[in-house]
Amino acid sequence: MKLSKFLITGAAFFSASAFATEVLTYKSPYCGCCTEWVEHMEDAGFTVKVENHENMNPIKQKLGLTPQLASCHTAVIDGYVFEGHIPAKDIKRFLTEKPSLAGLAVPGMPMGSPGMEYGNEKDPYHVIGFTKNGMTTVYNSYNQ
Repeated sequence: MKLSKFLITGAAFFSASAFATEVLTYKSPYCGCCTEWVEHMEDAGFTVKVENHENMNPIKQKLGLTPQLASCHTAVIDGYVFEGHIPAKDIKRFLTEKPSLAGLAVPGMPMGSPGMEYGNEKDPYHVIGFTKNGMTTVYNSYNQ
């Protein structure tokens, strides 16, 4: 049994289970980096259910993801959509703040992002917040 790690916010302590009961992750059965991201989320204290799909496009379309936001895997937590290699700490922050966004995305597959940690290469990347009507904003930035 894994112990939950904790996110410290001010004087309060929150376990990942305080944010969501389950992360439903859609991914290809052949994608190793998706599996690595799932492990990153589990290590951060989330419970992850995986559904493997040969064709991810219908799922992404149904969840309102545009091609500009696309990556290899898609997760749903408490009705929010999380696309790609988003750090667990950003997801925890998002679930705590509950901004008026539909979800977060890390478009593409930037080296150094969770699940894409191969060697010392670290691409700069943004975690993008998006609305249901297509508006986007930078939620966080890495390796800038």
